Amino acid sequence: MKIKANGIDIEVEDTGPGLNASGTERPVVVLIMGLAMQLVAWPAPFVQALVDAGYRVVRFDNRDIGLSQHFDATGTSNLLWAGLKVRLGLPVKSAYSLSDMALDTLGVMDALGIPKAHIVGVSMGGMIAQRVALAAPARVASLTSIMSTSGARSLPQARPQVMRALLSRPASMSEQAIGDFYVKLLKVIGSPAFPVPEADVRSRAYLAFKRSYHPQGINRQMMAIAADTNRASELKNIQVPTLVIHGKADALVPFAHGQDTAKRIPRSQFLPIEGMGHDLPPGVVERLLGAMVPHFKAA
Repeated sequence: MKIKANGIDIEVEDTGPGLNASGTERPVVVLIMGLAMQLVAWPAPFVQALVDAGYRVVRFDNRDIGLSQHFDATGTSNLLWAGLKVRLGLPVKSAYSLSDMALDTLGVMDALGIPKAHIVGVSMGGMIAQRVALAAPARVASLTSIMSTSGARSLPQARPQVMRALLSRPASMSEQAIGDFYVKLLKVIGSPAFPVPEADVRSRAYLAFKRSYHPQGINRQMMAIAADTNRASELKNIQVPTLVIHGKADALVPFAHGQDTAKRIPRSQFLPIEGMGHDLPPGVVERLLGAMVPHFKAA
């Protein structure tokens, strides 16, 4: 469903309010997806497991991707030039910021009448989730940052071949080409200890592309990441219960990023996962749930 949040149109999926067996209102989990990914990238078994555990689950397409509002009128920027500026410590201009995207998250909660929620983000979504916890701690029951980063400039970066794989595009919009692209990408950034059958990768990729394909938005989301240069120094101000999860085999956002995030957030818990890369295969999902549900309950 489409809602108005933070002044823009956001596409939302909501499992809906309700009561647990004890007669209490189901607590809410808000899931924030990463760069270029739509709400459908959250594995259905992951969402259902949270519902079965007694939670109301809210997912949405970030701005500029999927079925949410696009910002093509703002134009695109030169990513190579922006990357050079980041390395030199120079400011980067972006059409919108990660703080704006955090306000989108809070706007979704406002529109759905949710005063407080467990905030979960993966990759860029983890960065946005950190911004939510900084901007509105009273609205955050707990924070979970998965395969994400503090954004500190000193951290190791992905190898050039990994970035080339991420920034490439399918050869065409055919089902075969789209499947080929994602199979190749997951060979580079996926979880080596948790391989996904190629047929599953192809079918999920094509369904997502049929739902929406908007590469212009990916460029602007990357610029928002590049422009968010102060978050690392601000993470010490996060006071909500925090769980940081990172794969030891993450080729896109190296393991040191997760370690650094956990060190910067006071009293955070850190869960490293052997063999996990930068994706959410079933084996990884099981491990995430095993840590996240107790984290929610403790909070």
